[in-house]
Amino acid sequence: MKRKLAVVFPGIGYHVDKPLLYYSKKIAVRYGYEIVDVPYGNFPPGVKGSREKMEQAFHSALAQCEEILKDVEFERCGEILFLSKSVGTAVASAFGEKRNLRTRNVYYTPVEASFTVMNQPGIVFHGTNDQWLEDTGLLLEKCRDGNFPVYLVKDGNHSLETGDVEEDLKNMQEIMRITEAYIKGI
Repeated sequence: MKRKLAVVFPGIGYHVDKPLLYYSKKIAVRYGYEIVDVPYGNFPPGVKGSREKMEQAFHSALAQCEEILKDVEFERCGEILFLSKSVGTAVASAFGEKRNLRTRNVYYTPVEASFTVMNQPGIVFHGTNDQWLEDTGLLLEKCRDGNFPVYLVKDGNHSLETGDVEEDLKNMQEIMRITEAYIKGI
């Protein structure tokens, strides 16, 4: 039986043990996926709002990703799932394209630049108060064009949090329910 692999691409400051990625990894394990984290880092300060620094961060993360995953035998995998957050959505997409991989994806809070490389099927989560991609209308348009089901978290920020702990816990439960349904359906 071919192995099932889930590769986790964090964001800038949103590492693999933060809630969205932590719980989605647990769900993937439940469905038989082996987990590989991509712990890239060392990003320039002040990335938010700077197109140049965002590009630097993306290229740095992609290069680190290539090194971290160089020994992974993707061709031996029957299923490849990418769990990605923020700039990690762009890194995961670009890496998959570069390696000519067929992947399924959970895209948590993609940044605008992600949509230029998001060519593999997946689902998208976005907060309507996301300070990294403030134009929810643009996100909905890009998701429609790319045929990505999108799930909105009302008043959610870039971490899909609202500031109300009880609301955030309810939202996290719903996000993970949707994530699980997607992973189960692969």
